[in-house]
Amino acid sequence: MTSNAEHGMLDDFLAYTLAGRRPAAHETQGTCANGARWSWLDEGVLQFEPASVGKGTRSVLASAGVHGDETAPIELLSRLVRDIARGSAQGGLALTCRLLVILGNVDAMRDACRYRDDDLNRLFSGRHAQVPHSHEAPRAAALEQAAIRFFADASSEAGARWHIDMHTAIRASAFEQFALLPHTGKPFSRAMFEWLGEARISAVLLHTTKGNTYSHFTAEACGAEACTLELGKVRPFGQNDLTRFAGADEALRHLLAGESGVAPTTMPRVFTVIDQLTKQSDAFELLVAADVPNFTPFAKDTLLARDGDYRYIVSRDEERIVFPNATVKPGLRAGLLVVETTRHTLSQLV
Repeated sequence: MTSNAEHGMLDDFLAYTLAGRRPAAHETQGTCANGARWSWLDEGVLQFEPASVGKGTRSVLASAGVHGDETAPIELLSRLVRDIARGSAQGGLALTCRLLVILGNVDAMRDACRYRDDDLNRLFSGRHAQVPHSHEAPRAAALEQAAIRFFADASSEAGARWHIDMHTAIRASAFEQFALLPHTGKPFSRAMFEWLGEARISAVLLHTTKGNTYSHFTAEACGAEACTLELGKVRPFGQNDLTRFAGADEALRHLLAGESGVAPTTMPRVFTVIDQLTKQSDAFELLVAADVPNFTPFAKDTLLARDGDYRYIVSRDEERIVFPNATVKPGLRAGLLVVETTRHTLSQLV
């Protein structure tokens, strides 16, 4: 029988988490209507195990709220938890995968801000150790350990480990919904690209160096097929039109239910990072409009940034800028430069 505490937590995991509630020691585990078992592991961290687990059972980490003000994906995950708890017989979701649901920067979510001291999505792969007094450092370490423990029990078969980290962008974009794939040195997966196509992701950005994001960490440390999704604009809780994210929501549900979903009619366009703008000092100038959309193209010989003696001038016929942000702290990325590589990338998928 479902306890009142369990019902409240699973029925609205977001409200439960924002309120700072925690289950009593004897109420941290239970069973859903469909036989799936759930475990509350930490604030904002829930694990589900399907009624039947086999050798090749898929393990999926679904995270949102790594930036506290990116609310739409957080709301999507909260609804997902509710529907898993209800089970397919009650109009909910059948679960055939192991699932770890993570709401990332809970304190920033409560404060309706991106982060308190440091960008949580720049503190993974051990970088949190460099800022031990940061409010975000303990959370980065905890989320690393949560992923390691979850994937330690996962199948090692190809394609059995996934991490979908969902975000929303600060600014407009030439491609409203796009994905970023971490650099691991390994070929990119056709299954991931087809899933992104089903999710109606229109563009994919390929990193060419290792980073400190959550998806970089799980790809490298846990062997996961990992992606970061950018699903639209930052808005306050309750002001999101979640129908705009139906593609990603439905594709994630198909993944968790073990369904093939709808075959994509078109694959996403692909862009590869060729350089980045780094803010070296407070003298840094980003010579683009403050509201320039992501993926805006610039022609050869355009001066994009300067910082003391440093200049960034477009050297190819066309380069596009992604995540331009002159307000970051010195030493951090102030923008990425990408070029289109669709044909080559899609021909190399495995």
